[in-house]
Amino acid sequence: MADEVKPISPLKNLLAGGFGGMCLVFVGHPLDTVKVRLQTQPPSLPGQPPMYSGTFDCFRKTLMREGIRGLYRGMAAPIVGVTPMFAVCFFGFGLGKKLQQKHPEDVLSYPQIFAAGMLSGVFTTGIMTPGERIKCLLQIQASSGETKYTGPLDCAKKLYKEAGVRGIYKGTVLTLMRDVPASGMYFMTYEWLKNIFTPEGKSVNELSVPRILVAGGFAGIFNWAVAIPPDVLKSRFQTAPPGKYPNGFKDVLRELIRDEGITSLYKGFNAVMIRAFPANAGSHEDLEVE
Repeated sequence: MADEVKPISPLKNLLAGGFGGMCLVFVGHPLDTVKVRLQTQPPSLPGQPPMYSGTFDCFRKTLMREGIRGLYRGMAAPIVGVTPMFAVCFFGFGLGKKLQQKHPEDVLSYPQIFAAGMLSGVFTTGIMTPGERIKCLLQIQASSGETKYTGPLDCAKKLYKEAGVRGIYKGTVLTLMRDVPASGMYFMTYEWLKNIFTPEGKSVNELSVPRILVAGGFAGIFNWAVAIPPDVLKSRFQTAPPGKYPNGFKDVLRELIRDEGITSLYKGFNAVMIRAFPANAGSHEDLEVE
């Protein structure tokens, strides 16, 4: 007699997602700092070298000038924000699947999994946007030579004082533009790879930990391949002084293309890809533990 298929547990998704989020922060934050600094550095003057020539140059200079703490600047915001964000992400994904299933045992197609993943991206935006705003400001302030904020709480207080809730949620549209399609790609790729890695005659639930790690890592790479152009725009917009981009992301995009060309939309690509595999492999490995 076949085992009964257990219905999706939103609570399990919530708890597993939260723990996976913590793992991602610890593994990936140093390269996230490098990514944000590369994305937000100003264009170099004619005849002058750029502030950072690439991923390893940025990593080396940050480490030499600021020590290991420099690579972990702004991490408190993700610790507070990314953990519930991942919990809500997996909860939203579970809900997205439920909404498309007539019965708990129904197997979803890959486009349906993509749609469920996109819903999770919508769910996370309310938590993700303020966390990203605070994190990015704290990550770049040392390299800019100005120390305006002493920490995440001080940053949040000053943003609220300057522009109210809108100041804290600056970049919401760009966060949606990044996370909705990227989350769809993330979950769809993960499920697709798990199916590929499952030996014939075996269940996906019997997949070994190393194969789960590889599936999660490559899912992270596919996620960021979709996410990085809007992420560059978001980082620029969220760290810009008030009033610099009155028309939102359109002004950011126009400035980047005009001054630095189309390749500027992929700033921080190497840092993202180096970070994506281990960070997302770790979060998925924790998700699979029952």
